[in-house]
This record gives sequence, structure tokens and C-alpha cells, in this order.
Amino acid sequence: MTDRATPPQTTAYTDLWTSVDDLHTWLDTNRPVDGGEGLLLRILKLSEEVGEVAEAVIGATGQNPRKGVTHTWDDVQSELCDVVITALVALRTLTPEARGVFARHLAGVTERSMAATRPHNHPIERGTSDSAASAEPVP
Repeated sequence: MTDRATPPQTTAYTDLWTSVDDLHTWLDTNRPVDGGEGLLLRILKLSEEVGEVAEAVIGATGQNPRKGVTHTWDDVQSELCDVVITALVALRTLTPEARGVFARHLAGVTERSMAATRPHNHPIERGTSDSAASAEPVP
């Protein structure tokens, strides 16, 4: 038996941000190091998780001839999920407004990415319809 709190129970229907908040609370309750050092360690945990993704990819592709195939692509998916969870909990550690910070950042990245894939002479950017755009001569 341990004196540490048990992790929160989740279901497939649990809201992402509720789970992130629950994990943040659980980790804060059970952290061995407080203050700035604890914050840095929580953020460094992300590097550990990324390393586990790399290990799983190497294992799934059998790139280590001494070990051969040691992981599956399901393992890689699982490790990628751990990276996402760890990043979201780290973000929540930095701000109680993690949901809004993430939503705004995701919207900005999405907008920049989608704008970068449109041709510069795209009808949406000119404010014309597709039929009018097709009638215009191409320089």
C-alpha cells in the first residue's frame, strides 16, 4: 500500500480538458519537488516521452540489428499519445487557461498552414468566385 493518491479514473467519454485538469491536480498532489525546479522537471518530462516515441519507432522498424523488431506501430501510437498528454499537462501547469491558450495557438497554426497551401492567385484571396477566376487570363 502507498500513501500516494491514486490517479483519476477516466472513461472514453471523459472530456479531454477535464482529464488534463485531473492529471494536473493528481501530479501536483504527488510531486516530490515543488517550485521552479518542479515546473522544469514537469516540462523536461516531455523530452523523455519524445525519446520513448523514437525508441518505439526504432523498435517497430527493427533498426537495431542487435534487438530486431521490439515494438509495434500500436506502441508508437501509444507513445505519441503520451507526448500529447504530457505536453497538455505541462501547458496546464504553466497556465490555468491552457484550453484557451491551446485553442488560440491551434487556430493560428491552422490558419497559417492553410493559407500557405493556397495559391497566391486563389479566388478566395481575390474575393471572386471560382467561375469568375477561371475566366481570367493567367499571366
